[in-house]
Amino acid sequence: MSKQKRDRRVQRVDAVQDHGLTQDSAYKSHWGLRLRPFENVPDPKFYVASVKHEAAMDRILYGIHARKGIVMLTGEIGSGKTLLSRAVILKLHPARYEIGLVSNPTIPGNEFLGEILFQLGLDSHGTRAEQLRRLNDQLLANYHRAVDTVVVVDEAQTIEQDRLFEELRLLSNFQLNDRFLITLVLIGQPELRDRLAHIPQLAQRVAVHYHIEYLDRAETKAYILARLAAAGGELPIFSPSAISSVYHRTGGVCRLINSLCDLCLYFGHVSKVHQIRRSLVEKVAHEVLHRRDNIGTG
Repeated sequence: MSKQKRDRRVQRVDAVQDHGLTQDSAYKSHWGLRLRPFENVPDPKFYVASVKHEAAMDRILYGIHARKGIVMLTGEIGSGKTLLSRAVILKLHPARYEIGLVSNPTIPGNEFLGEILFQLGLDSHGTRAEQLRRLNDQLLANYHRAVDTVVVVDEAQTIEQDRLFEELRLLSNFQLNDRFLITLVLIGQPELRDRLAHIPQLAQRVAVHYHIEYLDRAETKAYILARLAAAGGELPIFSPSAISSVYHRTGGVCRLINSLCDLCLYFGHVSKVHQIRRSLVEKVAHEVLHRRDNIGTG
């Protein structure tokens, strides 16, 4: 399936949720849940350790622990990159790591460095030279306190100007003879990988790179069951055939799985059914998400 088709489908799902079809939380008591299990927000409580996501987690943590300078994680839209990044941050002991998270890198170019300083708790004002000096002093202070500095840039493919990638490259110049003083973690869609390929002076500094693929059928089943369990679910809410249908309709895209399962729980509650079956998944996918063509291999 083409990227354009996936993007359009994700946009349709987001539009449905924006209209508030799933905002009623009354279904929690109907299904015996403490929480809503399929919200499309990066809540680490709902991180599911699939083989693919754990491999990505291991690579990123290795790059951070080994102070590799620049680490990159890419994946298709809706593959769970942001949630994974939040789960990674929770793995870093706050006494051992100082972490800055830039979640919206589309800020104007002259404010980009200041945003990094701000996220590290530093004064973001002053000239560029003053900002760099302030950052250097903080990195050295952290080094002497045995604290590593990590900056995570989410949605890095949305950085508009290539010269801002040059800013990131220059940050990797903060180093001693035997180690980097800062680790940059760049997270984005495949376009990020493509853009860096045209900036070899930065691409060559990426020491660790991992690309997340979509979930397969077995991983989709494990993903659904794990999120239900994290929300307090104890009963077999989705039948095996319903789970198979979810995979068939979403192609293993985490965001689409969340949206479809959430809507199924909502409409299942409205219909007062006690288990989600294939027929309801197909009805919701067809009528609400307007999915007239199949996704995946079935």
